[in-house]
Amino acid sequence: MPDLAESIESMEQLAVVWRAMVLDRDAGADVRDLPGLAVRWADCRFAFWNCVTLTDVGADTELVEQRVSQAAGIMRSKKHPGFLWVFEDLLEEGALAGLEAMAERAGLEHAFPGIGMAGDLLPVPDPAHPDLTFVRVRTDEHLRAFADINSRAYGFPLEDGRDGLIGSSLWKDRVHAYLGVRDGVPVTCAATVEAEGRLFVVLVATDPDLERRGYGEAVTRKALHEGARATGLTRATLHATAAGAPVYPRIGFRPNSPMRFYGLKE
Repeated sequence: MPDLAESIESMEQLAVVWRAMVLDRDAGADVRDLPGLAVRWADCRFAFWNCVTLTDVGADTELVEQRVSQAAGIMRSKKHPGFLWVFEDLLEEGALAGLEAMAERAGLEHAFPGIGMAGDLLPVPDPAHPDLTFVRVRTDEHLRAFADINSRAYGFPLEDGRDGLIGSSLWKDRVHAYLGVRDGVPVTCAATVEAEGRLFVVLVATDPDLERRGYGEAVTRKALHEGARATGLTRATLHATAAGAPVYPRIGFRPNSPMRFYGLKE
């Protein structure tokens, strides 16, 4: 079996960060660590705050089938949709080969791929971009802009993104969240938050009409720079979508476990 230390770290970072995010959204949210499953479910309209993650390491086909079925049952019991997160490297080879069939039997469908990344890359220089000024998120107006950029980037209704962020004191005080502003309009965003000795990058997004201009990389570097300056941390972690994945190695991140996200079939 390959060295799974960074893949395990990636899964554990998700569990830690999403606990904080979900409980910030709703102090009574469903946050449980079950055998082989981490439930982090705010049951809000912002689907990223509703997740169940497989946490076994080296699980075989029979065990993964059991976990996937249990996760689907939890997801069906909720009001709002969310995702099952699966870190591919943590599954036994046969279980990985049969994962799509297991998801199908459980009433799940593949939503999109991702990949975990990490690196001992901090500090990074304070970035500059000729088109952008950077503003730290401190108000509900800032949070609305941050939410709207994410909603447009990921194809969510604007109200869904706003339901996940507006009103948060965590995001105004403890998360190092930044907007990249062009000609007075927020167009890109990224955030970092301390998580058990690492700086975790979360909710990086750019307006879809303004991609491929270096905006996402610039604002991510800003969130990393300010987060490292405030905490003194040297290691950073993140989970990237396929679209965003090419940006992060340029900053110094290394890929670890591929990921799959599943939602309930409609």
